[in-house]
Amino acid sequence: MLTFRCPCCGIDACETELAPGGEAHLKRFGPGSTDEDFEGYLFLRHNAKGVHFERWRHAMGCGKWFLAARCTATLEVFGTYSAQTLEPPKDIIDAIRAKRPDWSLT
Repeated sequence: MLTFRCPCCGIDACETELAPGGEAHLKRFGPGSTDEDFEGYLFLRHNAKGVHFERWRHAMGCGKWFLAARCTATLEVFGTYSAQTLEPPKDIIDAIRAKRPDWSLT
């Protein structure tokens, strides 16, 4: 079972208290975008096995959105951080690289 620490309220919450929101740090497209842009956003994802940055909502707690870094193969959680953050924090990147030296952010 996954357990995340909500960075908004500081509570450790298991995945049954949370709602997944998909991949984090995506460029979202709105009105006026091309069909190709929208198709890429909806369907063309990298989705490789390994570390992913995801959006989660503390549904049974404070109700706020946050971001998390976790490995899809091992379910290891590397950390959580505010949804207003544009890039993953350095301490989370360092934690990932300490366990997976060959990993890159690209």
